[in-house]
Amino acid sequence: MSRPLILQTDFGLADGAVSAMKGVAHSVSSEVPIYDNTHYIPPFDIWSASYRLWQTISYWPEETVFVSVVDPGVGSDRKSIVARTKDNRYIITPDNGTLTHIYYHQEVVEVREIDEELNRLPSSGASHTFHGRDIYAFTGARLAAGIIDMEGVGPALSVENVERLPFYHPKLDDNNEKITGTIDILDVQFGNLWTNIERELFEKLGITYGDEVEVEIFHDSRQVYKNTMRYGRSFASTKVGEPVIYVNSLDNMAIAINQGSFAKAYNIGIGTSWRVVLK
Repeated sequence: MSRPLILQTDFGLADGAVSAMKGVAHSVSSEVPIYDNTHYIPPFDIWSASYRLWQTISYWPEETVFVSVVDPGVGSDRKSIVARTKDNRYIITPDNGTLTHIYYHQEVVEVREIDEELNRLPSSGASHTFHGRDIYAFTGARLAAGIIDMEGVGPALSVENVERLPFYHPKLDDNNEKITGTIDILDVQFGNLWTNIERELFEKLGITYGDEVEVEIFHDSRQVYKNTMRYGRSFASTKVGEPVIYVNSLDNMAIAINQGSFAKAYNIGIGTSWRVVLK
């Protein structure tokens, strides 16, 4: 039985690139069900690609195959790899940091380098600029269809040596008075800030719904925001236009403006250079 094949890229849908990937996958096996994660990762943004994989992977069945192509180093000597998680889900991607969040949260247990002599679209010619079509979609479909297994991908690599982006783990101070974390990603459509601070860690501050929380945001060492806001169950816990801190769909702490964009209001970005302190 074929496994689901999930595609993620920074290609957008304005041209035929994603369609070409799906066509290659169907040419391998028309029985492989193909779905989209997103094709609107900001161009070249490996960090966002890493997060969006982690955001969704656990909601798909075991044996699901993910293809993620955000590849500013396409055609260089960076490796093309397939990773298997402890829950037996597969990720096909450049070895460029796209596995960062899954490595730290999901536990990658096996990594193989794609043997391009065996796993490359036969009619792809000499092009080295569309590995998403010629290698990743092709290999992903072969894996999803059961034509190859992990051994058929290529030689084994050390899990510990997989490329990872700088990563900051949230920290609770010794007095249980404040937590420092990062703004991992934006809830893009609405401009909410999603932090990497887990709800269980936040609860160690002794804060309950309705309490006021002091929030500070720093970009590197520069403070860009400081205010108190209510800890609410949802956006409706405050008046329209007021800030609120809440638990997002991944059970992490998030910051929003009710019916407004917090990110746009204060020009907030994402990644390890953006720190948030909750008191």
